[in-house]
Amino acid sequence: MTDMNEVEILLVEDNPNDAELALRALKKHNLANKIHLVKDGAEALEFIFGTGAYAGRNIGNKPKVVFLDLKLPKVDGLEVLHKVKSDERTKTIPIVVLTSSHEERDLVESYKFGVNSYIVKPVDFDKFIQAVSQLGMYWMLLNKQPQ
Repeated sequence: MTDMNEVEILLVEDNPNDAELALRALKKHNLANKIHLVKDGAEALEFIFGTGAYAGRNIGNKPKVVFLDLKLPKVDGLEVLHKVKSDERTKTIPIVVLTSSHEERDLVESYKFGVNSYIVKPVDFDKFIQAVSQLGMYWMLLNKQPQ
């Protein structure tokens, strides 16, 4: 793991296979050196807001992007999205929902809460790797955001 104050990508994913594929895709493009993986929504909120296991983490050092699954244990992804986007300190953090959900309700709610992008995970292994690679390249290298 990396220094908590230098995280550029926060990956919120409870499925170990999907997490491993995403990490592999990001490493392939040298984007994984500042990535932090959390396995549930509660841990994601602790990380982002510097509480619990991450008490003392400087929340001013925001990730450049959060890749967020929706179907998470403890606190679901929609609640994480809503809490992050409704807080003045964190609402500018780009959040990309990366989910297997095809439910229209999840899509609508995500955009209502301020998601920056909504991606349905491709089932095909190679397409999943390609999608995460492209997302990483875009959000880390092309996207501009306020400091």
